Amino acid sequence: MRKIFISSDHAGYNLKEYIKSYLNKKKIKFIDLGPNDNKSVDYPLYAHKLSKKVKMSKKYIGILVCGSGTGMCITANKYKNIRAAQCFSLKSTKLSRLHNDANVITLGSRLISKKKACTFINLFLKTEFEGGRHLRRIRRI
Repeated sequence: MRKIFISSDHAGYNLKEYIKSYLNKKKIKFIDLGPNDNKSVDYPLYAHKLSKKVKMSKKYIGILVCGSGTGMCITANKYKNIRAAQCFSLKSTKLSRLHNDANVITLGSRLISKKKACTFINLFLKTEFEGGRHLRRIRRI
């Protein structure tokens, strides 16, 4: 079973809370790394916190939410063995797992609906990495 970590900044807080409800309904366990309210925070602090956890094991997955998804993605990708993907469509989400073995999904609360966010997370969690030629490429990162 994969361990899932979730975090956001203030702009992503409400979507993060919605995602937590969705995960609870699906009986998917997760660990919320904050923040605990929607007061202004600096997104890198929460991207760092999550990335430090996810990089510890190949079985760990992260969900990061900010206004655009971009800042969280940039920050998370500074870590060795983190492959964060900003997901904005079904295709981008599926390919991030199939071809890139992404272990962190980043979402933009100002760019996608709550329903789409949950659809992308569900797809992200169920899609397995293809390996093969893609593994060779990942090793070159």
